[in-house]
Amino acid sequence: MAAKKRRRRRQTGFLIRRGRVQWLNLLMLVALIGGLGWFVAHGWNDQPQTTTTSSSHTTFIKKIATEAQNLQGQYHVLPSITISQAILESDWGQSTNATENNNLFGVKAAGTQAGRLMTTQEYYDGDYHTVKRRFRVYDSWDASLLEHAKTLANGTTWNPQQYAEVTQASDYQTAAQALQKAGYATDPSYAQKLINIIQKYDLQRYDSKY
Repeated sequence: MAAKKRRRRRQTGFLIRRGRVQWLNLLMLVALIGGLGWFVAHGWNDQPQTTTTSSSHTTFIKKIATEAQNLQGQYHVLPSITISQAILESDWGQSTNATENNNLFGVKAAGTQAGRLMTTQEYYDGDYHTVKRRFRVYDSWDASLLEHAKTLANGTTWNPQQYAEVTQASDYQTAAQALQKAGYATDPSYAQKLINIIQKYDLQRYDSKY
């Protein structure tokens, strides 16, 4: 009796089945490899960037915190308010106003004061508007910090008591609300933004108690 011929088994697998290329599976594999490549190129780089940003924020806070504390003793402005305003107004010292004019607080120039015309956004009539305004130019960040403290302590030329509630406040929440009430900024969320920054970065630790 003749021996039966053994049938040769055809290879089966993820990419080849019964001698045919599984194109759908191949496309899925290519997409998976491409996705992993994108993640390696982009996703894994997120952590160093976050670390760098966190480091730059810490550096900025330390750079102005000591002077803010020194000014509190003379002008009674809480350092947490000073630092949070500088962060918000100058975008961590990276705004053009801060880098070119040493203006950390968005202070506008009046009359014959040294100033530079710049584009900014202001809130009025229920919306934000892009406008041109002249902003003060300072010799240094310390000079900007000093004038900010003097302004809050001495008020404006038309109202010496305009920021009295700010300098009398014993906590940053009260001071932030007083700033907005006094009309320091046009942003209706200004006080809450300051409070959020202070709490996120624990800036109240710089405040001295009297």
